[in-house]
Amino acid sequence: KFEFRMLGSSASIAGCNIVLNTAIADELKQFADVLEKAPDFTSALHALIQGTIKEHKQIIFNGNGYDESWVEEAQKRGLLNLKTTPDALPYFIKENNIELFKRHHVLDEEEVTSRYEIMMEEYVKVLNIEALTMVDMANKLIIPATVKYTKELADTVLAVKEAGVDATIQAEMLADATAKLAEMKKAVKNLSEVTEKAANAGDAKAVAVAYKDEVMEAMAELRKPADELEVVMPKEEWPMPTYGDLVFEL
Repeated sequence: KFEFRMLGSSASIAGCNIVLNTAIADELKQFADVLEKAPDFTSALHALIQGTIKEHKQIIFNGNGYDESWVEEAQKRGLLNLKTTPDALPYFIKENNIELFKRHHVLDEEEVTSRYEIMMEEYVKVLNIEALTMVDMANKLIIPATVKYTKELADTVLAVKEAGVDATIQAEMLADATAKLAEMKKAVKNLSEVTEKAANAGDAKAVAVAYKDEVMEAMAELRKPADELEVVMPKEEWPMPTYGDLVFEL
């Protein structure tokens, strides 16, 4: 069975349809080649159905396809679990798949290869834009806002101490925000360096894998202190809409 979720606004269902329709046409042709030559159509049909089910029984699953146990079961059955674009796209240019497209005059080898390279490049470009946008937002919005907030906290700590009152809580808030600020600054530097390194990793596949494994990890590391700061900083100090604003106030 196949299941497609809602596509992103920039995506098209055409690519999936090309692959599925070509694969189905190939299977139907194989069935037709057998049945058209059969002296007894009914007997041949039953034998064909039985043989097909036995040969491909490992792909039939009627349980909960969302449960983690199915992932383990699929692995036992020898089924692929391609979780990311760089994992999946190399199968598009495998020899048997290229032959499938050629056999039905859908795409030739050069057209398949060019589409593979375009999809890999698109994946890399989108992640590159996202990574650079994160760096830009951190440097121009979140870090300056946090610096301003920590200055206000520092002034508050000094004022409270001068008033002869315990400033432990204010000092802890200052230390916490300052630590997250330092973590963010380090993560910004790391993401910039990792992104530049990934862009020069080699061929299209190597670059895509570098973005998947290294750049996305660096992006997650940068997001962590940003998310934590969003929770502790006053709403008026935070330089962009919060999750609460987006969910409840739009």
